[in-house]
Amino acid sequence: MTVHVDQRVGTAVRAEQLTRTYGSGTQAVTALAGVDAEFARGTFTAVMGPSGSGKSTLLQCAAGLDRPSSGRVWIGDLEISRMGETKRTELRRNRIGFIFQAFNLIGALTVEENIVLPLRLAGTAPDRAWLAHVVERIGMTERLRHRPAQLSGGQQQRVAIARALATRPEVIFCDEPTGALDSRTAAEVLALLRAVVDEHGQTVVMVTHDPVAASYADRVMVLADGRIVHDTPQPGPARVAEQLAALDSRGAAR
Repeated sequence: MTVHVDQRVGTAVRAEQLTRTYGSGTQAVTALAGVDAEFARGTFTAVMGPSGSGKSTLLQCAAGLDRPSSGRVWIGDLEISRMGETKRTELRRNRIGFIFQAFNLIGALTVEENIVLPLRLAGTAPDRAWLAHVVERIGMTERLRHRPAQLSGGQQQRVAIARALATRPEVIFCDEPTGALDSRTAAEVLALLRAVVDEHGQTVVMVTHDPVAASYADRVMVLADGRIVHDTPQPGPARVAEQLAALDSRGAAR
C-alpha cells in the first residue's frame, strides 16, 4: 500500500510559542520556554535532549495529552490548544496514535481486541481490510487470540504499533518506544515505524534518548532547558551522540 504524494504535503503538527510551567512562585519549573516547531506530513522526527530538557513535555502538549501554559498547537488545520477536554479526547481517538515504552496493552483482552480498542471506544466500525494489512505487516497474524502476557516485549510493542495505526491517524506520537527492548527487537520496531512513514505516509514524532534509534528518523530535534538547540536533517548516530554529550557537559558545568 503506497500513499500518493499529495497525501504527504503540508503540516501535520505545528506548535507556536509553547510554554509549560509546573508549580508557581519560587517552586516553578519551566519545562518549555517558547518553542516553535513544525512537523511535516509523511516525515519521521526524533526529539532528543538531556533529562529535564522538555522533550516529553513537548510531545505531550503537541499530542493534546497536556495543556500548555501559553502558546498554540495545531493538528493539521485544527487548533487543539484551546479545546475543551471532551473535544480533545475525541480528536485523540480519531486523528492521533500513541506508542509508549510501557506498551499500555490491556491484559484481559486478546491481541485483536487490543488493536481494535480505539475504534470500539470511538464507536467506529473497523476497516477489516486495513486491519488485516496492518496485522500482517507487524507479523502478528498467528497471535491474534493470544493475550499480552503470552507475548514477548517486542511482540507487545508491535501490537501497540498496530493499535496506533488502527484508526489511520494523521500523526503517531511515540515516547521512548524502544526503551524496554533489547537492541535486536528495538531495531525491528524502529524499522516498522520507518515503514509506516515510507509506505503509508504517516507522520511519526518520537522522543528517544538513543542516537541509534534517532538514526531511523528523517530529522533530529534536540532540546535543552525547554528550548530547541539543534534541528537538523538526520546527521547520523555519531553526530547526535556528540551533540547530546556536549549538552550533558554544559549542564554538568553549571
